[in-house]
Amino acid sequence: MKKLFLLVLVLASFTGMAFAGGGSESEAAAPAAAAEAAAPATDDKAGGVLVFGRAGDSVGLDPARETDGESFYATHQIFDTLVEFKTGTTEIVPALATSWDVSDDNLTYTFHLREGVKFHDGTPMNADAVVFSLDRQLSEGHKYHEYGPWKYWLNYMGMSDIVGSIVAKDDLTVVFNLQKPEAPFIANLAMDFAGIVSPTAFMADPEGFSSNPVGTGPFKFVSWTKDSDIVLDRNDDYWEEVQLDRLILKVIPDATARWLALQKGEVDVIDFPAADDLPAMAADPDVELIQQSGMNVGYLALNNEKKPYDDKRVRQAMNYAIDRDEIIAAVYGSAGQVAKNPIPPNIWSYNDSIEAYPYDVNKAKALLAEAGYADGFKTEIWAMPVARPYNPDARKIAEIMQAQLAKINVEVEIISYEWGTYLDKCDFGEHQAAMLGWTGDNGDPDNFLWVLLSAPSAVPPAGNIAFWKNDEFTALIKEAKETADVAKRTQLYMDAQVIFHEEAPWVTIAHSVVTVPVSSTVQNFKISPTGTRVFKSVWLEK
Repeated sequence: MKKLFLLVLVLASFTGMAFAGGGSESEAAAPAAAAEAAAPATDDKAGGVLVFGRAGDSVGLDPARETDGESFYATHQIFDTLVEFKTGTTEIVPALATSWDVSDDNLTYTFHLREGVKFHDGTPMNADAVVFSLDRQLSEGHKYHEYGPWKYWLNYMGMSDIVGSIVAKDDLTVVFNLQKPEAPFIANLAMDFAGIVSPTAFMADPEGFSSNPVGTGPFKFVSWTKDSDIVLDRNDDYWEEVQLDRLILKVIPDATARWLALQKGEVDVIDFPAADDLPAMAADPDVELIQQSGMNVGYLALNNEKKPYDDKRVRQAMNYAIDRDEIIAAVYGSAGQVAKNPIPPNIWSYNDSIEAYPYDVNKAKALLAEAGYADGFKTEIWAMPVARPYNPDARKIAEIMQAQLAKINVEVEIISYEWGTYLDKCDFGEHQAAMLGWTGDNGDPDNFLWVLLSAPSAVPPAGNIAFWKNDEFTALIKEAKETADVAKRTQLYMDAQVIFHEEAPWVTIAHSVVTVPVSSTVQNFKISPTGTRVFKSVWLEK
């Protein structure tokens, strides 16, 4: 009998309380040839080639440049960070740093590095490499700062307003001097954008590094065939034991095609199954469904800098006119729940006292008339071209919205682009209304509210693609991120959610249960609440 795991993770218990360019093709072997090239297994756990069937391709492979989950799927295997999340949780554990000290004023963080670690090119990982990797993002005067954009560091996380300097005290000691206290600072350094890169490899080819990455991670880059597969080999010198000989990230855009590939044994793990396929998967004795309540939110961002969404009444009307229950039933099934807040219910400080916008066509029409749009208007809704954990079928959702909005005389044109282009255009505000979403990077409310909704994050390339700039909201979440008092942070975030609900910069859509179907031969795979896929501790049963 096949096992069905439902792991409901309460993220608050793990938090400290306190996802465009570079996609050039490279020479690559086909997956079958890659499997033949892999080294043979030597014990019951070691060895084998695991193929991960995913919905889309990476945009680039420099972790500091990218923002999308498909890119991080690959970079997470190639690069390490100073600290990391314990697999399956948001608990911070050592990685390239074995320990760290924090000053009494919370402004100085000293990290002690792991000895003997080497990059995949054989060069040493040391304090200078850490400074290089992060200072290229921080310092405008850095020789390689121009090779960004460093969207996470600068725009999403506001790290240049937090970090004053990064200093190599000696070969194995790095000191961060902060400009102000930052409650989630350690958790931020576990995120993919803080991956440590080989200075030697980057300096040898700054333009090409995003397609030929070199880190210290559990797997080494071999090849990338765009829109087909990325091939990675085990790093035999890794500081932890890695079982798999080879990992292949294979692009299979259609959900049913991914499921067929799993049935045929062509892949071992797949992403984002269609809700309609879940019963068949649950009945298959050769498949295990690993599930977890998602730390995510899917939304329709209404561009506040473009008419008619510069009017709060229009934004509220959109919220009344869209029937989220219909969307959940048609697209998510039992794997989704209606979203009313910009953070998911399993993030601490979630404000459950807020009442969701009900589906009310008459109320929507009245608000439009009050705003001067009694006869409705024309608008665009952008739909993502790839399935994401927070939105398994954006095109279908857009079509449902199109039919619902027609009832209030809003005529919708549905638009989409290639994934990297879609993200870039959203970053620079070319849309009227665009679907996107977020999976939390570090288990902290700041990672949703500041990244996606603060005024500083509404500057292109923007994390806040609603381009909503509310001073009261931003002041609340700024105060929250700069205090260590958990109770005070919680209240500030709850108050901020009230403002968000009233101002309605998004139509919140859904939070999803993340489901990962795996072959029964796959052992020790755990879902990460941050949305990445971790394979360094996985093995294939013989």
